[in-house]
Amino acid sequence: MEQDSRCTADKELFETVSTFSTASPSDEEQNQPQAEISCQVRKENTEKDDLQDSSAFLSPNSSMTTKELQEYWRNEKRKCRQVNLLFEIPSTRIVEHHLSKYVMYKIIILQTGSFDSNKSVIERRYSDFEKLHRNLLEEFNEEMEDVTFPKKTLIGNFTEEIINERKLAFKDYLRLTYSMKYIRRSKKFIDFLTRPELREAYGCLRGGQYTKALEILLEVIGLQERLTRRNPVSIVPTLCAIVVCYKDLENPASAFEYGEKALSRLHMCTSHRYYIPLLETMITLAYELGKDFLSLQEKLEEWKTKKDPIRVFTLKELAVREYVQ
Repeated sequence: MEQDSRCTADKELFETVSTFSTASPSDEEQNQPQAEISCQVRKENTEKDDLQDSSAFLSPNSSMTTKELQEYWRNEKRKCRQVNLLFEIPSTRIVEHHLSKYVMYKIIILQTGSFDSNKSVIERRYSDFEKLHRNLLEEFNEEMEDVTFPKKTLIGNFTEEIINERKLAFKDYLRLTYSMKYIRRSKKFIDFLTRPELREAYGCLRGGQYTKALEILLEVIGLQERLTRRNPVSIVPTLCAIVVCYKDLENPASAFEYGEKALSRLHMCTSHRYYIPLLETMITLAYELGKDFLSLQEKLEEWKTKKDPIRVFTLKELAVREYVQ
């Protein structure tokens, strides 16, 4: 669950300061440190670490006072940078459900800089955006000072004029918040873009609707990979859920393919709760497919000799426990 990100580094290496330029998104990613900040680390701890390391990296600014450094880093965190995801809101639809009526905004998320055939499409309503804004203000109040949010209106919510205004406002809101590094990497922001679909997918999985669950999971995994590139372990539960679906749909080859992707993300995190159940499942799949299962068996035995015996759930048992609440 949310605790999976703890297996990543707890602190991000200091990022060499440079002025905002016209560098391409790929240039920016290449210049960023390899260790990812954990979603569990509070932003004030990060600022404290940055202040402690500043004298070692910013020799021209070594004479800065603590107050000056604090203001400097506050401005740096607020600064927008070029990013590699584009948000579009091309259309809306009005939903009437019993006594409620609301507008759903269709959000298309695609990668910039090249043709993106794997665009992601989600839908959110005004209350979803409002909740996101409220959550972000709790953690990033200073960074959000210049971010505007469309206000509620008592009448006219369903007029073409208001809907079009909100389409543009929400598009700008997503673009601006995603452009801020600490916000786009936060769990709250990522959850806004992925959690509703994941909850639906796991609900289908628990209900034995593996085809429907798989369809949703395959849609979500691409977006998750883009949003969490520097925290690859965080998408292991989704990859494993895909393995479970393919396995129950009697498609062992595809199950093994996604299992390999999940294992590659856990090679440095063997204490992860999914590691042993995934290994056991992969051994079964490899044997069924006539692949090398001995190396996987060796990894399993090696782990058992190093760890105290504990109860380990099966991969499917773990999957059905995700997003229960």
